[in-house]
Amino acid sequence: MAERNSRTVRDLRLGNRASVLRRLYFHGPMSRQALGGATGLSSGSVSNVVAELTADHLLEEAGVVESDGGRPRTLLRVAPGSGHLIGVDVGETRVRVEAFDLALTELARTERPLTPTGHDVEAIVAHIRDGIAEVTAAAGLTAGEGLGGPGGGSAVGGGLIGVGVGVPGIVETTAPGGALVHGQTIGWDAVPLESLLREAVRLPPDTTYFIDNGARALGQAEMWFGGGRGVRDAVIVLFGSGVGACIVTDGVIHGGAHGGPGEWGHLTVHVRGRRCRCGALGCLEAYAGAEALLERWREAGGEPPGTGEESGVAALLAAAHPVDGGAVDPVARAVLDETAEYLGAGISGLVNLFGPERVLVGGWAGLALGPHLLPAVRAHAAAYSLRHPAARVVVELGELGPDAVTVGAATLPLADFLARGGRRRQETGEAPGAGPLLGSAPRAAL
Repeated sequence: MAERNSRTVRDLRLGNRASVLRRLYFHGPMSRQALGGATGLSSGSVSNVVAELTADHLLEEAGVVESDGGRPRTLLRVAPGSGHLIGVDVGETRVRVEAFDLALTELARTERPLTPTGHDVEAIVAHIRDGIAEVTAAAGLTAGEGLGGPGGGSAVGGGLIGVGVGVPGIVETTAPGGALVHGQTIGWDAVPLESLLREAVRLPPDTTYFIDNGARALGQAEMWFGGGRGVRDAVIVLFGSGVGACIVTDGVIHGGAHGGPGEWGHLTVHVRGRRCRCGALGCLEAYAGAEALLERWREAGGEPPGTGEESGVAALLAAAHPVDGGAVDPVARAVLDETAEYLGAGISGLVNLFGPERVLVGGWAGLALGPHLLPAVRAHAAAYSLRHPAARVVVELGELGPDAVTVGAATLPLADFLARGGRRRQETGEAPGAGPLLGSAPRAAL
């Protein structure tokens, strides 16, 4: 009985720490008095938790505010330098790696472009390994200065909280050796990415890796810091070489770790249609992804430059919407018009199924084409949707720019850290490869 009571008290204290830490992270700075009202904790509980978090160097003072007839009240905030995060975006044109402080301020970054055959597993692991080494050195996170030695690396005092990785495809997190990636469109079949990174990357062996679908990482970033703030039901679309989506209902992010809405691009939109790079016929991605977009332009007589997808999309856009008053290329315009209709039709399926308040379109291709396509996408989405859910939804561009997946990848270890009250997994007796505690943290941002 004593052991059961001890465990209950420990869990209660951890929950109180998480409640205070998340409230300050998303809504701070706040005074102790305001924290009591916001969290529902007693003044004594707030004082105890604040004392613990301060002793762990996770909180710092952020000025004072006058009170009504009493002493000025000290404001508290989460100390940005109390922990560090690494976000990795394994995209389809490049691998981007960034180091952040706890406030997600960028400290260092690096990019490594991919060739058309650049999703060789060994090459990707090498890019991530070298990128992490580069950004940790640039950010001053060397062994003994924030990372700790082998087996060390406590988050207290500015250490590395974890590494988040966004990838294309389905991520299986229940495998004994860590996350497996099923990336059918890039030729990955049950790739043991987590174990490969643990072998290759020079970080403390207890470092926790959080690997998830890139669309889900993008969605979490937009919900926390971008166009999804204040929204309970949303869809975040990742429009790049392919297309994917993150679904949020009642403030909870779905999909990603076990497939689901993250593979929205492989919804059939044209029976016996174009062959998708996944091998199936008629997928949305075969019409709306940047790779398929350029292929359709080429088939229609266009001449995309052979210097990569991003330059190809830029050339298509310049031909369809010249900025210098030149003649519009009707072929390029027709390809973009068709893309807008397919994208709108695909969004209508999400509108009818999930009834979101907001649809945000992100990804490098979405951000580049969005200002020109969005009016048509909105019109087609409304035309293909049922009237009632269509009247509720607003379709906009994402707010976080082309780095949003990298930021979102960094929020994966951050969400887990906040849910654990600022304690690393090792400090709560869990293995580094255990699944993340996600779901509750995004609610705190709303």
